Amino acid sequence: MHKSAKDLAALIPPGFTLGVATAAFQIEGALDEDGRGKSGWEVFAAKPGMIIDDHSPAVSTDHYHRMPQDVALLKQLGVDSYRFSFSWPRIQPGGTGPVNRAGLAFYDRLLDELLANGISPMATIYHWDTPLELDEAGGWMNRDMAYRLGEYAGLVADAFGDRVARWVTINEPATVSANGYSLGVHSPGKELALGAFPTVHHQLLGHGLAVQALRAAGVPGEIGMTNVYSPMVPNSINPLDKLSAGLMDLGQNRLYADPVLTGKYPDLIRAAKFFSSFEHPEEDMQIISQPLDFYGLNYYMPTKVAVGPGSGAVPPSMAEAMGSDLNAGGGATPFHVEAWPEADITAYGWPVKPEYMAVALKEMAERYPNLPPVIITEGGASFEDIIVRDKSTNTRFIPDERRLKYISDHLEAALKATAPGGEAESVDLRGYYVWSFLDNFEWSAGYKQPFGLLHVDFETLERTPKASYFWFQELIEERDLALAADAAIAQAVVPEVLDGSEAPDDGAALGASA
Repeated sequence: MHKSAKDLAALIPPGFTLGVATAAFQIEGALDEDGRGKSGWEVFAAKPGMIIDDHSPAVSTDHYHRMPQDVALLKQLGVDSYRFSFSWPRIQPGGTGPVNRAGLAFYDRLLDELLANGISPMATIYHWDTPLELDEAGGWMNRDMAYRLGEYAGLVADAFGDRVARWVTINEPATVSANGYSLGVHSPGKELALGAFPTVHHQLLGHGLAVQALRAAGVPGEIGMTNVYSPMVPNSINPLDKLSAGLMDLGQNRLYADPVLTGKYPDLIRAAKFFSSFEHPEEDMQIISQPLDFYGLNYYMPTKVAVGPGSGAVPPSMAEAMGSDLNAGGGATPFHVEAWPEADITAYGWPVKPEYMAVALKEMAERYPNLPPVIITEGGASFEDIIVRDKSTNTRFIPDERRLKYISDHLEAALKATAPGGEAESVDLRGYYVWSFLDNFEWSAGYKQPFGLLHVDFETLERTPKASYFWFQELIEERDLALAADAAIAQAVVPEVLDGSEAPDDGAALGASA
């Protein structure tokens, strides 16, 4: 059983953000409308066999045309904040040159709708939808790509800087490098193995240049970046398993966080000869490691690592799990991912281990003494949804108890870990965003992996709130009630009057504050 909404709400500190997240390419559709350019992802998705069942992102949830209705559902949900991404090819077709005014107009309308409904916008500048022309020029293997991202960041800062409360420069560079350039299961479909390492530095440089552009534009909103984080756990007490987990941690977590938060790559990375592609001007590191207002963690699961190439028993869907299928490449890797036999698993085959949320936060606190405030920018789970129809009322209900429990347990673990006395109490945790607001195009998995609080019928495009939607709504309501009660109590405590006259009694104070 999970905690009740009321009990969990009691753990939420004042100022903590409860939100939901999406990404442009996964929900918007309308890929050929209003001057939008092509992205590498839609070309990749059109290749037979690259997307499960050859699902197409052409329409997806049709958010581009249904945005006002979706914002109304956000309002009904009651969230503090909505994390979305700008579509680079919709705003700057081709990735260079002038803006597309129709593209800007769509996000103008979205931001105005959000603010009119009391929802704080968190905008991601780059969530993987690279303009096709830039992909064809080498994508993130090309250093120039970093400068194109910086230029694009300046464009969106000038257009929307007055209305965005939080900015994410780049989403999950680890996934882009691993799945897009090393394993080839995401766009642009490169299978470069270790040859993909230049994409790491170029993405981090692009992040830094985007930070510079936002600050040059004087945006008042907070600025950060986000990466996926998975605690690496040795499969056994075998020292080689421990070494393997450490290497995996290096490549998945520290390779991306260390440069941003410490100004240098891990020592082993800099010493290894095959990372010679990391040679770069020293000033790059100053750009990459500029101070941030927050650091975003996308947390889904821990990873169990063992030495050797493995037996290939890891579910194929684990390749979607942030590039952690180390059995890819015909068993040629020196270590591999092991299953967690005792754990519940999601539809993706990911282990459900909420206690490792606390481990992730603790590791971040220990590694980075100057860690800025942290926001969990994504957390959620895909499970097969069963639709229950009431024939008497012709209504539908989706009892997604497992997703509800996943979100509840992980949020509880994060709140307890960062509370006074918790194992990561030094972490200033500022919020939790559920992935995802609605079912969407889940990259190579197409529409087979539903993460949403809202079910989407991809034939009719009808939205149906799931049980998790109503639970999250209740959680927010209980949080608001608790905060209002605390505020009323605080107002009822009247300080002594400086001239010595008597303060009103409690009843009078309560009456005055009503």
